[in-house]
Amino acid sequence: MNLVVTIIITPMNVYHVSEHPGIHEFVPRPAPAHYDQITRPVVFAITDTLLHNYLLPRECPRVTLYHTPSTSDEDYERFFGQSDAKYKIFIEDAWKQVVQNTILYIYELPAESFELLDEGAGYYISYEVLRPLSVIEIKNCLNELAKRPVELQFVPNLWKIADAVAQSSLNLSTLPSF
Repeated sequence: MNLVVTIIITPMNVYHVSEHPGIHEFVPRPAPAHYDQITRPVVFAITDTLLHNYLLPRECPRVTLYHTPSTSDEDYERFFGQSDAKYKIFIEDAWKQVVQNTILYIYELPAESFELLDEGAGYYISYEVLRPLSVIEIKNCLNELAKRPVELQFVPNLWKIADAVAQSSLNLSTLPSF
């Protein structure tokens, strides 16, 4: 008996999230932070995997985390406990009203020219001028996050949670850097 294995490669979808409607062209810009791999202006994008981290106002400080195979059992229990969520996002209480009132636009971009920059953060970059394939308007960020495997928590202050996660074996991202 011969076993035939068929591998289907699905193209990835890449997105750019913005508070600006009607973007018809994404022109590469200087990176907002230094990366040795970036040699000239770029367009940033993310995939479905970590899209939830960006479904918030751009300036909204947040701590995002998820567990990986290298996460210790102790850290998993401490930060995820009885939660069914695969991901967690922490936001300061003071931002709740802004989050509720922000409209976002998710632009799907052609994926062919993108390359992975940072797997942990989910950043992809392209050096090309790109036209969106489609756009989705998100009128309620909290409802959109509720559809995803993420637990959102509002906290009085992000510093304690950011420090605790930074000292753990979890994958951490703080956006924007605060």
